[in-house]
Amino acid sequence: MDDVMLSVEGLRVEVGGVEILHGIDLTIRYGETAALFGPNGSGKSTLLMTLMGFPKHVVVGGSIIFKGQDVTGMSVDERARLGMGISFQRPPVVRGVKTRDMVGACLRREASEGELRDMAAAAGMEEFLDRDVNYGFSGGEIKRSELLQLLAQNPDFVLLDEPESGVDLVNIAVIGDLINRLLQKDVRIRERSHSGLIITHTGHVLDYVSARTGYVMIDGRLSCGGDPHEILSTIKQHGYEECAQCVK
Repeated sequence: MDDVMLSVEGLRVEVGGVEILHGIDLTIRYGETAALFGPNGSGKSTLLMTLMGFPKHVVVGGSIIFKGQDVTGMSVDERARLGMGISFQRPPVVRGVKTRDMVGACLRREASEGELRDMAAAAGMEEFLDRDVNYGFSGGEIKRSELLQLLAQNPDFVLLDEPESGVDLVNIAVIGDLINRLLQKDVRIRERSHSGLIITHTGHVLDYVSARTGYVMIDGRLSCGGDPHEILSTIKQHGYEECAQCVK
């Protein structure tokens, strides 16, 4: 299937010796954006961290195929070089590292001051370039800092863990614009080379970023694949109990 960017089959994952994900099957095509819902502790972040290759998330079954390559055993940096990128729900503070240096590292090449400032301006982060990464930043500023780094990396596949978390209404619009830029939303879907998987707890980000497909994760299993807005409406009306009835 040449149009498939990511194929996850039978994925089982342990963290600290406890199995968290139980046989995940997931397909994301080139140009597609998928939304992932689920109650706290259901395994959503575990899935993203596993896809990115963080070592504490141990694959004990199944496979992850990315752009035709089996990346199940690859390291984080190997997956990043292939075109994966991630934005964390709670990014760490990095003392002693300036934001401009982090952005430059994500670019993986020499960048002019003008280029850095243009990128920072798109994220509203010009005045933060000479500050330590995330140190003293508000929730919205941290999210914009994360997305600025992703803009510099320009990954083919973007993993976003609750980008609206801790963000006010002013910042969510900016964040939505940045995500749309990352996902090439200004280009027709058939011409896009970038795809994304977005964890959203509230669904607010979907007011700014369109997603083609939605899934619900409950107790480490996927359920209720379909239109994300319909899924969100069901969750608001009936909670996750309705989704639990159609766990794969």
